[in-house]
Amino acid sequence: MSHAKNKVEWCLRKAEKEVKESGNHRGLVKSKPDLKQARGCIEKAQHYIKATEYLKKGDYSDVSATTIFFSLYHSLLAIAAKFGYESRNQECTFALIHYLIEEGKIEFDNDLLNKIASLEPKSSEETTVDIRERYQYGTEFKMDEELYNNMVKLAKEIIVIAREIIEK
Repeated sequence: MSHAKNKVEWCLRKAEKEVKESGNHRGLVKSKPDLKQARGCIEKAQHYIKATEYLKKGDYSDVSATTIFFSLYHSLLAIAAKFGYESRNQECTFALIHYLIEEGKIEFDNDLLNKIASLEPKSSEETTVDIRERYQYGTEFKMDEELYNNMVKLAKEIIVIAREIIEK
């Protein structure tokens, strides 16, 4: 069994246990496919891109690392909703997308997904998760221009891919 599949199953069990105990969860729940929710997630991803551009104009590119990340994340949540999953855990969401790729249910370049988050132990390439954490928790005030542009480009590309997946 693949690492992604193991992680997805763990996330489903975790959420099921938490729902039984408290009525809420921080995992992954299987539900009905929800195209309305998926489209809403795409709108939210686009909203985060607008916020990113607004922050950049105000010289807050460090804060935009977070808005870019959440644009990417909402694009992935859109795909999850399309396939009938509700996620409240970033690692579970990333594992689910890796699993959907493995199963051939979505056409999504694994290398592209690994730019957002990798299931593998720390690789030499910095993911957007790493970048968000560096700027959110660190003391840097300005993101390198090339890094900023690459991250915005990635977020916009992922929105297009996610939209294509949910509309199929």
